[in-house]
Amino acid sequence: MIVITLGGNAILSESGRGTIEEQIEVARVAMRGVADLLASGIQVVLSHGNGPIVGNIVVRNEAARDIIPPMPLDVCGADSQGGIGYMLQQVLGNELRRRGIERTVVSVVTQSVVDRNDPAFANPTKPIGPFYSKEEADELAREKGWKMREDEGRGYRRVVPSPKPLQIVEWSAIRALIGKGFVVIGAGGGGIPVARVHGGLAGVEAVIDKDRAAAVLARQLDAERLVILTEVPQVSLDFGKETQREIDRITTREARAHLSAGQFPPGSMGPKMEAAIDFVEWGGDEAIITSPEELSAAMEGRAGTHIVSGPAWNR
Repeated sequence: MIVITLGGNAILSESGRGTIEEQIEVARVAMRGVADLLASGIQVVLSHGNGPIVGNIVVRNEAARDIIPPMPLDVCGADSQGGIGYMLQQVLGNELRRRGIERTVVSVVTQSVVDRNDPAFANPTKPIGPFYSKEEADELAREKGWKMREDEGRGYRRVVPSPKPLQIVEWSAIRALIGKGFVVIGAGGGGIPVARVHGGLAGVEAVIDKDRAAAVLARQLDAERLVILTEVPQVSLDFGKETQREIDRITTREARAHLSAGQFPPGSMGPKMEAAIDFVEWGGDEAIITSPEELSAAMEGRAGTHIVSGPAWNR
């Protein structure tokens, strides 16, 4: 079994207008590679990001706040899971039927347990939603208690905590569906952030990194591989410099050393590499980071960056 998690670029093109028609066209590219794997008999569980889309939901919240009460961030995350899951299960289902493969694709609205004492709650860093002026940001900070931060001179944005996911609540339901032959989409957008309170669960105002959540789900399902799809076909060292070089294979020990040296920035490749390292150190065979277009080749070892526990080599 492999768990594949798709970044926002596999759902919402940065160069487009963000219409649902555009999103479906972008998703079709990623789903062709997934359909190839399913057609070959590989068991696949899908996950996905929600970064651009949950931000749009927050914008709608704010635009209509004088008409409809805004929903908390965990509910916005649940909304994005349902919408993105619907789109992906329809696109993938159609692609499978086109190939004569009768498989039902289902989405599971998934909760991710976090620790209420996670240091991330004291240091919100994840920007979300629209840009505001200094005056608007100050008013929102006073009125709602939001943490606001200037974003590279473009204005001020709300920042929210991004705690580490500890457990996917619905993992056993996902396993049961897999056992019945369903293709499952779960842990979308990192999962809905919840914490254990008085023996139950309660939503919290946070956004969970989707790659970390996919790694946790892969561990709970005893998956052999974790595949992280992103904008680039391979991870690079010295990205953007004359000395830039791509990585074919790397051990978790080497990857941690490069992380400590600042090779993989926190806002881009860092969380992906951390999730890959965690998955392999938890006992997974390997993690792969590549683009949707290179998925099939990466599964055959001809593309992508492969993170492994043992000796690594570059071709």
